[in-house]
Amino acid sequence: MVARGSDLLPPPEENCRVCTDFQSWTRKKKRKEAAAPQTPPPHTKQSSAATVGSAAGLAGAALSSSTTQPSSECPPDSQVLGRSTWTFLHSMAAYYPKQPDPQDQKDMRTLLNKFARFYPCGYCASHLRAEMDIDPPRVESRHELSQWMCETHNKVNDMLGKPVFDCAKVDERWRDGPADGSCD
Repeated sequence: MVARGSDLLPPPEENCRVCTDFQSWTRKKKRKEAAAPQTPPPHTKQSSAATVGSAAGLAGAALSSSTTQPSSECPPDSQVLGRSTWTFLHSMAAYYPKQPDPQDQKDMRTLLNKFARFYPCGYCASHLRAEMDIDPPRVESRHELSQWMCETHNKVNDMLGKPVFDCAKVDERWRDGPADGSCD
């Protein structure tokens, strides 16, 4: 169990959608369902043919649509949550005051500490807290916070085998948009 304040979060191998991606979660769920003992309900010969036909059609439709992308009405998986989280965090840093007063700095530290405490993916939250212990958020200016956020995100991307982002481009990506005006 991962500690979170006085609460305990389930380890990632339990039913935790935000701790894994949608495809892995559905594969695990299907394996679990396949391993469960099956007891067919009593039926007649006539109804069984109709049921098999309907089930085959539904299974084919479900396989083609639900195993690759979760519905937008489904709870987020780790990838959806992660992308949304980083978008929020980078945007927040990009619009942080250029020269924050002491209260702004205190509030930002508090927000990031509480965020890392309550993030729904337990091991992600634990990793962020550990990272913040090693390299605390730099809240002295917008530039410093944006750079810290980018560097922290790059550590996560590196750990996940994803490409890292050029931190010299944080304002272009998260605040101003490209010079060519393509986002205007």
